[in-house]
Amino acid sequence: MIKAGIIGATGYAGAELVRILLRHKQVEIQWLGSRSYVDQKYASIYQNMFEIVQGTCLDDNLDELVSQADVVFTATPQGFLASVMKEEYLEKAKFIDLSADYRLKDIDVYEHWYQIKHKSPQFVEEAVYGLCEINREKVKSARLVANPGCYTTCSILTAYPLVKEGLIDLDTLIIDAKSGTSGAGRGAKVNNLFCEVNENIKAYGITTHRHTPEIEEQLGYAAGRKIKVSFTPHLVPMNRGILAVEYASLVKNSDGSLPTDVQIRNAYKKYYEHEKFIRLLEPDVFPETRWVEGSNYVDINFKIDERTGRIIMLGALDNLVKGAAGAAVQNMNLLFGLPETEGLDFVPLFP
Repeated sequence: MIKAGIIGATGYAGAELVRILLRHKQVEIQWLGSRSYVDQKYASIYQNMFEIVQGTCLDDNLDELVSQADVVFTATPQGFLASVMKEEYLEKAKFIDLSADYRLKDIDVYEHWYQIKHKSPQFVEEAVYGLCEINREKVKSARLVANPGCYTTCSILTAYPLVKEGLIDLDTLIIDAKSGTSGAGRGAKVNNLFCEVNENIKAYGITTHRHTPEIEEQLGYAAGRKIKVSFTPHLVPMNRGILAVEYASLVKNSDGSLPTDVQIRNAYKKYYEHEKFIRLLEPDVFPETRWVEGSNYVDINFKIDERTGRIIMLGALDNLVKGAAGAAVQNMNLLFGLPETEGLDFVPLFP
């Protein structure tokens, strides 16, 4: 059995990790870390775990944790893991970090967008960006996995095949994304109160959202050059889910014609046809968050606008599963040579 520890087990992503790992046949949860609830029973914080989880919340003592666990998940704020990481930790356990501390290879970019000093830049280069569908082989041999952000997972996977195949003009790429309120975490914030969110939709982080450089970096690798995108997130009054709608001008074929539906669909199939957790929908059936809720699936489709010469790409996922905890477990499965779907093969919830 793989012994797992979770730091930040009482946040939304951490709780989702607990839920998923409880049904994983090869994992035993060894440590439920929570700085805010030390010595409290986990089931008293999440009553849905009553008579399911018997454990008590522990602190974030990594010295002790790495002596007990084979893998450590850190569902913590930006800066935590980077401030405490040591070589001896990585020699004892594998780490899957759900924060942004090791996602960006350019330290200056990280410090600019997150406005904090990176405390362990020596580990950035070896960290593997844990988007399994793109970096599967690299993940398998990693000690430190940087789990992708929720917006970024949806945004990158929605456009990735067309970027790789040079079918869209990246200088025209616009990403318009909507997320449920759980994406902001469980901490009390005035802007996330019911009366602030209900009956409302708003754009936020306009030109400044921290997932922007992550999207640019990863799609830039796919394109073979640095790129810039316009990314605007929105908050909508629902618990879970992300819908990304992306727009770009199509690159014309050598004869001056636009790529056809068949060309675009074949590009998606080339990269995703054998991906368990990516579902390329039938023509004119478009992603909706309700059809992926509670699952590790990403639903993707597209529509060519021949009138404007542009393409609209759409993707939907559950921000707490494929956008966080589910992806982390998918990474763990790869790290330990397990079937990638182990513990994750559940059907989306509805209604």
